[in-house]
Amino acid sequence: MAVLQVSGAGFSLVHQHRIGWNKGGIRAVGSSAIVRTEEDKVKVGGSDLKVTKLGIGAWSWGDTSYWNNFQWDDKKLKAAKAAFDVSVDSGITFFDTAEVYGSSFSFGAINSETLLGRFIKERKETDPAVEVAVATKFAALPWRLGRGSVVSALKDSLCRLGLSSVELYQLHWPGIWGNEGYIDGLGDAVEKGLVKAVGVSNYSDKRLRDAYEQLKKRGIPLASNQVNYSLIYRAPEENGVKAACDELGITLIAYSPIAQGALTGKYTPENPPTGPRGRIYTPEVLTKLQPLISRIKEIGQNYNKTPTQVVLNWLIAQDNVVPIPGAKNAKQAQEFCGALGWKLTDEEVSELRSMASEIKPVIGFPVEKL
Repeated sequence: MAVLQVSGAGFSLVHQHRIGWNKGGIRAVGSSAIVRTEEDKVKVGGSDLKVTKLGIGAWSWGDTSYWNNFQWDDKKLKAAKAAFDVSVDSGITFFDTAEVYGSSFSFGAINSETLLGRFIKERKETDPAVEVAVATKFAALPWRLGRGSVVSALKDSLCRLGLSSVELYQLHWPGIWGNEGYIDGLGDAVEKGLVKAVGVSNYSDKRLRDAYEQLKKRGIPLASNQVNYSLIYRAPEENGVKAACDELGITLIAYSPIAQGALTGKYTPENPPTGPRGRIYTPEVLTKLQPLISRIKEIGQNYNKTPTQVVLNWLIAQDNVVPIPGAKNAKQAQEFCGALGWKLTDEEVSELRSMASEIKPVIGFPVEKL
């Protein structure tokens, strides 16, 4: 069922649909809001860039090293394309990729930037007015030295994407050395018109503040810090990163916001995830998660929402946070859209944090504590 909602600022379509989310036959009613107004977007830090309140991560697109059971094929390509189209149809137009996603060093992989660029091009052929906000990332590899390496890598990314500029360019992780040069390179990219806003990823409180001050001297805002953040991995709240982002006006972009699927209710101790995720979210970890998952499901039923939609809404409720769950197919993309257009109560937000605090967090990104 679709309901047209009209306001002074524009209009939106709300689609009602049902999504099954576990193998026990239990079905939860979900809804996804199609957003079409500027009210439904947020500014990224102190930049002029505005993006949807939730983005889509493209880490899995073309990847054979971590996702997709180590193989990429035409079926998965079509599923990724469908995820892109459904996201755009639903008004989610912010996509995050990186030059190392779908790396050529991994057998059979296709670069995620190349796929995203192809999807955008194909979409514009039928919908020329569509506007997609692209974020990609620079890999701080040890042999990359100086500010010029950042601009050079960005130009290579633009070539793969088939674009003349991107909305957001980020340093994927802090380098072993040369970080001041990398920050200068971000500033150069802005001044050359290759990017609208710049950010970092996996940066600690101190590194974040240093980067912010370095760019500030050139009148360029540090717009974002992309870090691992979810209900069960709240390190940014504990290590000062979230507080620094809020204080400095830097948007926190949350990757792995559904804990790589562990918070969706899909996996159980009897049915753990496959591949590398199975070594992280083991039956033992999933057993400890069950009371929290059960409560998430109960809260979701009160709103006709799935567990995935609840935990994404929990992150959005933290303010100054843009989650970017990874969508491998149309069903996932449509479900993510249902995290928008409603809000958990303060009591529910606090209750879920309290329950999650009793669970020991699992692995984070290795360079977070450098």
